[in-house]
Amino acid sequence: MNRREFSAGAACVVGATWIGLPGMAWAQSPTPVDGKDFISYSPRVYEPAAGKIEVIEFFWYNCPHCNAFEPALEAWSKKLPADVVLTRVPAAFRDDMVPQQRLFYTLEAMGKLGEMHNKVFRSIHVDKQAVDREPSIAAWAERQGLDKVKFQEMYNSMGIQAKARRASQLSSGFKIGGVPSIGVNGKYYTDGDLAGNQTRMLQVTEYLIAESRKAR
Repeated sequence: MNRREFSAGAACVVGATWIGLPGMAWAQSPTPVDGKDFISYSPRVYEPAAGKIEVIEFFWYNCPHCNAFEPALEAWSKKLPADVVLTRVPAAFRDDMVPQQRLFYTLEAMGKLGEMHNKVFRSIHVDKQAVDREPSIAAWAERQGLDKVKFQEMYNSMGIQAKARRASQLSSGFKIGGVPSIGVNGKYYTDGDLAGNQTRMLQVTEYLIAESRKAR
């Protein structure tokens, strides 16, 4: 499970009325404080691409809180300004989480992530299927209509293994306390524990996006 425990209520109660409307959010919420609501890193964990503000969501497919958070994150992401990009990064606190990292990057490499990402969550949390080891992952992919041989070739490729290692390096660099959690532009980190709940985590993220834009 997570390094930190987030309450089920906090994970599920994610409002949508304020999304994309930070002015409304801050009228009802205190301005975030560094060291309390978020953590800033100097030097940065990594240097972001010029002209873009990158928001990273760290997640784990088996995490029920990530599953509950996904619809709100998806709705929020559709209203992001043109200079903000959302990147999902599968976390791995333990070796037994690495297979799902490789599942994510295999689907991405095959051009299937857009249609399959939510199917992974649904298969695990609604249909109660095991999708957590290479045999069960390959069987799941075949049930989705993917070529099992091609899937396994990609899953075991050096490129996918390298992407999984990079994901773990990012997780370590941000010193993530649990999932879901968010890194902003290589400099800021927040999660439901720091922000107070997952609704406010997105509010804090909007604040950090604004701060990143000011720093350009």
